[in-house]
Amino acid sequence: MTTPHSFGKSLFELLSSMRFAISLLSILAIASVIGTVLKQAEPYANYLFQFGPFWFEAFRKLGLYDVYHAAWFLVILLFLVVSISVCIWRNAPGFAREMKSFREHVTDRSLAAFKHKHAAEFTHAPEALADQAQHYLEGQGYTVRRLTRDDGLLLAAKAGSWNRLGYFLAHSAIVLICIGGLMDGNLIFKAQQLLGYKKIETRDIPQSEVPPISRLTPDNPSFRGSVQIPEGSSADVVFLNVADGYLVQDLPFTIALKQFRIEHYSTGQPKNFESDVEVFDHTGKKVRKATIAVNHPLIHDGIAIYQASFADGGTRLDIRGWNLFAPTASPFPVEGTVHQNTRLTSPAGDYTLEFVDFRPFNIENMGEEDAPKNNAMSVFGGSPVASDKHMRNVGPSFQYKLRDTRGQAREFSNYMLPLELDGRWYMLSGVRETPNESFRYMRMPLDPDGSLDTFMRLRGALLNPELRPEIASRFARETLPKSAWGSDTEDKLKFSASQVLALFADGGFTALGRFIEEKVPAAERDKAAATYLRILELSTFEALHIANRDAKLPPPASDDATGWLVRDSLNSISDLFVYGSPIYLQLLQFDEVKASGLQLTRSPGKSVVYFGSLLLTLGVFFMFYVRERRVWLRVRPGHALLAMSSNKHTIDFEKEFAQHVHALDTLAR
Repeated sequence: MTTPHSFGKSLFELLSSMRFAISLLSILAIASVIGTVLKQAEPYANYLFQFGPFWFEAFRKLGLYDVYHAAWFLVILLFLVVSISVCIWRNAPGFAREMKSFREHVTDRSLAAFKHKHAAEFTHAPEALADQAQHYLEGQGYTVRRLTRDDGLLLAAKAGSWNRLGYFLAHSAIVLICIGGLMDGNLIFKAQQLLGYKKIETRDIPQSEVPPISRLTPDNPSFRGSVQIPEGSSADVVFLNVADGYLVQDLPFTIALKQFRIEHYSTGQPKNFESDVEVFDHTGKKVRKATIAVNHPLIHDGIAIYQASFADGGTRLDIRGWNLFAPTASPFPVEGTVHQNTRLTSPAGDYTLEFVDFRPFNIENMGEEDAPKNNAMSVFGGSPVASDKHMRNVGPSFQYKLRDTRGQAREFSNYMLPLELDGRWYMLSGVRETPNESFRYMRMPLDPDGSLDTFMRLRGALLNPELRPEIASRFARETLPKSAWGSDTEDKLKFSASQVLALFADGGFTALGRFIEEKVPAAERDKAAATYLRILELSTFEALHIANRDAKLPPPASDDATGWLVRDSLNSISDLFVYGSPIYLQLLQFDEVKASGLQLTRSPGKSVVYFGSLLLTLGVFFMFYVRERRVWLRVRPGHALLAMSSNKHTIDFEKEFAQHVHALDTLAR
């Protein structure tokens, strides 16, 4: 009758099983691949946009957004440490005995069964042959043990027995690497979170208002967080992205940014950036100063400070605002600071102006083959790949959001300097409804003086219903001969012009096209559209006359430049109705403030992992490059038998065996 195994013995057999350890290693390898391919510890909104609601939730439950700190990953690490430790404890004594053993109890029958064996006859004394053979083997690097048998001698020799040390080193290395991973796994926070002592903060509040339950003390043994520090400012905390929120990690020191520098390639990509910093203790005493660059971190108080990124640190902006739907062309001043908000009141309602970012320069593809055609709202919509000769710095830009009272917002990106497109100069403003969209750009034409004033005056005149009769009258008188002035033809032409101007002022080309579709038979629409566009263009030229006159400026010239200005202005005014903002903000001056993005890491397990990696390298070296070889020489009067074995039957082994055979034959002569 078979006695059943106890639970403890079964558990021991499972933990010490090599199959179990390999299974755990396979799971960890797959998880590590996921953690490498999938960017870790990003805000949940990024993953939601990337994967969609279903897969986002599935991956979230699996903990794939922070694999190396997931509970299941740490549990597997713990089991792997236990499993491999038990394997080492179980097999180490046997391996140690095998390393020491010469296998001197081998029998003559077993030697005769070896594949690699060789017999030789000799006539001199067995002791003399044994002495010579022992001297030869020791000269070849073997350790030899000599034993006397009843009918002769046995030489048992071994070399490369340290090969088995590779097993201990490799398995111990895996244990150390896993322990290092556990040390950096933030186990203390996970335990505190499980017990309710710590809670992830999800509100967007100043760090000074984050409660203690969402803060980690400077004694926290392991963390990885980031912080952005503007020039001339300092920080004594970092932020840790956790799940759908964050934690505030208090630092044992304060780090101040004195200056941030950045170099760029000709394509505009960052080439190198570095930060000059000073470190202070909590009493305000300066401890040290240093320069942090990419791949050159600062190590202080066990915390590594890396140069990770850069951003705007609160650039001050001097802006001129234009009311796009007001019948006047008077700008108003706006002052803003990046990362701050201000209130705006316009005839269209109240808005919150949120300044998002500032870029001191922008490298854009200005190649003609990629330039968009006939679409004023899609500048830079072509391929981003171009040769260097088409890449050009188009100057500073700033980004902002305009949020209405309902909380809905659109994001805008405005260039400070004009851009030349198709041989003419424009001010550009991009708009998008959501962050995942590309900007659609509106062009506003500049006059020969390089100013927006002419466009804004013309826009105000076209949108002013009080000027509409005068514009229509001037258009009719300029179109008709004097003999037709005061006739029904003039009245009809003035009515048509007023109607076209009113439609355009109500919705741009879209409103005009809708009117044609509703009122004009399909067969006559193309002709009617051409007629209405001609009326609109000529009326706009007369509106420009009136706008210049009211501004006490000379009348516009009747040339191609004015014609293009009129046509571009009509395109831009039409785009105002889909622009999504009642104002346009034009950047005049700025006082740039840079910010450095630093990543701070305390990783006590790093040294353990490095040491484990060293042991793993040594273990692999011993297992793959150190060959264990064993030689037995059984000497009887007049007869000698050589046998040899190795854990690896390689070409070198065959050559070495042939060398030993030749040496035995030589000694036996």
